[in-house]
Amino acid sequence: MTTDLAWIDGALTSARPQAIGALLRYFRDLETAEEAYQDACLRALKTWPQNGPPRDPAAWLIMVGRNAALDQARKTKRHDELPPEDLLSDLDDVETPMAERLDTANYRDDILRLLFICCHPNLPATQQIALALRVVSGLSVKQIARAFLVGEAAMEQRITRAKRQVGKSDVPFETPSEEERDARLVAVMAMIYLVFNEGYSTAAQDAAARIPLCDEAIRLARLLQRLFPSEPEVMGLAALLVLQHSRAAARFDAEGNVILLDDQDRDLWSRELINEGLALMDKAMRHNQPGPYQIQAAIAALHARATTPADTDWTQIERLYLALERLTPSPVITLNRAVAVSKVAGPAAALALIEPLEAPLSGYFHFFGLKGALLLELDRPGEARTAFNHAIALANTAAEAAHIRLHLDRLVKDSTPAAT
Repeated sequence: MTTDLAWIDGALTSARPQAIGALLRYFRDLETAEEAYQDACLRALKTWPQNGPPRDPAAWLIMVGRNAALDQARKTKRHDELPPEDLLSDLDDVETPMAERLDTANYRDDILRLLFICCHPNLPATQQIALALRVVSGLSVKQIARAFLVGEAAMEQRITRAKRQVGKSDVPFETPSEEERDARLVAVMAMIYLVFNEGYSTAAQDAAARIPLCDEAIRLARLLQRLFPSEPEVMGLAALLVLQHSRAAARFDAEGNVILLDDQDRDLWSRELINEGLALMDKAMRHNQPGPYQIQAAIAALHARATTPADTDWTQIERLYLALERLTPSPVITLNRAVAVSKVAGPAAALALIEPLEAPLSGYFHFFGLKGALLLELDRPGEARTAFNHAIALANTAAEAAHIRLHLDRLVKDSTPAAT
């Protein structure tokens, strides 16, 4: 038996896409599938601590969710009495065959089918991605709003409108055709990318939530690559995610504090993931069709190939960011380019580059963190302190706030007169 509620939460999060995808295929209704999954989760929280984990959590959730939804439908339509609780909870005879069927063709495409339904072309792009993040990965409205840099109320409205539109439209709940998949591929890749970023930006203390999100995004990217084996941008996306995730073990110290890239122990980087990412990147580049994910992966590859911080080719990284900025203009991309500019041309040039970004990035933690660091390098401590205080106010995690406080502590120390 187990009383590890953190394990249960991780199992529910990991099984969610597969379970909802299977339930959607069964009921052909998004709301019904979600409600069935939630009912199954409630049952799991009640029974798993007492009875121990099932052999296959996804199979358990699918079976219990399906039974709960069928019972609700019978009760609503026929006013039949529900079967006894012990019959609903007794899965000993069905769990093993269900688990075996999860690996067959019946279930192989459930997750991608769910992704493509959420990314239906009748929905605006922002609603497609937000709906997929909510339904497929179970991110909270707050998490999704943070990823989009918008308020929670606005994001809640987007998701509600998207669900309503899917419910009203004649959406086919089958695996999309080849033409339909091509049309929705951009939105699906964006959703997978945002799922990874949400996990990547989560604090070290929340590893139970952080690692499954990153792993799930990588798994989906690899699955997408198998469906689109000759699409270079899909290769680029998969390469980008594994290269970024290769540094996971080196990004935080034992106390959960952020370790910047230049200070990371590169022996902790996963060579297996790096080699996978570099191979994918090389394969994608042979197509000579550069896109945003390939460019970002090329930047990550330059970092991965550098055996020491001094070996990093910042000139090439700055050029790649410039190409990315021209391809997909964004203040966040310009902010990232400014880091490379600071390494190549110095902090003054980087500060001049980011100054016009203050208005669009007024609620963005990393803008004020970088601005403070540049001002500190330029020996402007008063302005640096103001920027760092802004950054702390916008910090999303305790680790981010602690990192900025180190800079503030340094400022205080440097401004204190020496004892005589």
